[in-house]
Amino acid sequence: MKKQNMILFAVLLYSCIFTQEGEIVNIKNIKCSEEKMSVIKKYEVKQELKPSNLEGISNQQINDHWKLYEGYVKQVNMLNEELKNLKVGSLLYADRRRRYGFEYNGMVLHEYYFGNLTPEKKQFSDCPLKKAIEQTWGSFDAWKEDFIAAGKTRGIGWAILYCDPVTKRLTNHFIASHEVGHIAGFKPILVMDVWEHAYMVDHNADGRGSYTEAFMKNVDWQVVSERFDAV
Repeated sequence: MKKQNMILFAVLLYSCIFTQEGEIVNIKNIKCSEEKMSVIKKYEVKQELKPSNLEGISNQQINDHWKLYEGYVKQVNMLNEELKNLKVGSLLYADRRRRYGFEYNGMVLHEYYFGNLTPEKKQFSDCPLKKAIEQTWGSFDAWKEDFIAAGKTRGIGWAILYCDPVTKRLTNHFIASHEVGHIAGFKPILVMDVWEHAYMVDHNADGRGSYTEAFMKNVDWQVVSERFDAV
């Protein structure tokens, strides 16, 4: 019996290592974790989201803007590949980690943005989202004025209508750059890009005002409503 116990202990000891803190770690678990870290699925451009024939936002403008979105997808994939090969804890590793928020949000927000644009003029009829907007701002026009005002905030960034998944309350926000100002856990319902590259082709560098009006004419309210319903 003692011999069997010693053999069992030896097997367990072989499959484990001790950390400096004295904790026992299973080697198989470490190997599994490393494999998961090394297998990161590459992101792909979502071509089906690309809009065209919009009112007040030309196809040339969309094409130029789309190239930037493609660039963010490429950068996210490159970033993940770099991190996989860098030494954990190095200065370069830490620097690339800090790029996560910028590159990932640059990709994801553009997908929200292009995804909520359509040339089809869909009426924003009575629905849970419209009722929630009216309950919060008093009227759709009052919400629209506030949303556009958020989009005119000085600086580069985004105007986003967010929904708090806990309370279902709606709020308009300005997000600086791609990553500064997001509310953790809140869900983007409507996303408007207000970087100059979103409108310079059609409205010049100082044309954010006319661009935001054009943006509102092309909102796909069905998509936006479905986002709210899914929260």
